[in-house]
Amino acid sequence: MAMDPRGSIFGQQRGQAGAAVDAQIDEGLRAYMLKVYNYMGSALLLSGIVAYGVSSSPALMQLIYGTPLKWVVMLAPLGMVMLLSARIHKMSAGAAQATFWVFATLMGASLSYILLVYTQTSVVRVFMITAVTFGSMSLFGYTTKKDLSGWGNFLMMGLIGII
Repeated sequence: MAMDPRGSIFGQQRGQAGAAVDAQIDEGLRAYMLKVYNYMGSALLLSGIVAYGVSSSPALMQLIYGTPLKWVVMLAPLGMVMLLSARIHKMSAGAAQATFWVFATLMGASLSYILLVYTQTSVVRVFMITAVTFGSMSLFGYTTKKDLSGWGNFLMMGLIGII
């Protein structure tokens, strides 16, 4: 008889102990994912507040986009991504979290110009489309337990095609 990785025999119902372990794993995964979504939602909120604050202040907009500082603000998030990618395994949890919040703040400052170029309606519409897509893909991956990492190359080519 074949056995799955948790030791149950295919075709037979698992006992209460196996179901309890599954429930415990599922509860741990839910708690972990909730924590991840809370961090991401908080960072997105921080980015939005910073973007709105910078775009609402003519003095800050002049300081950033009227000087060469605009290049620092535009490219700093990319530099932060490279820093995190190269150093994440060597950073302490506190340093990684601080870098994450700095990245969220820099993204807000970097995206502030978009709020001046496009209408509020179009920015909100794109945000909502992105949020719904993320939520639905996340829910699909979580409920079906399907690994979506194989879609990465296909979607990256689609993104390059769109750009």
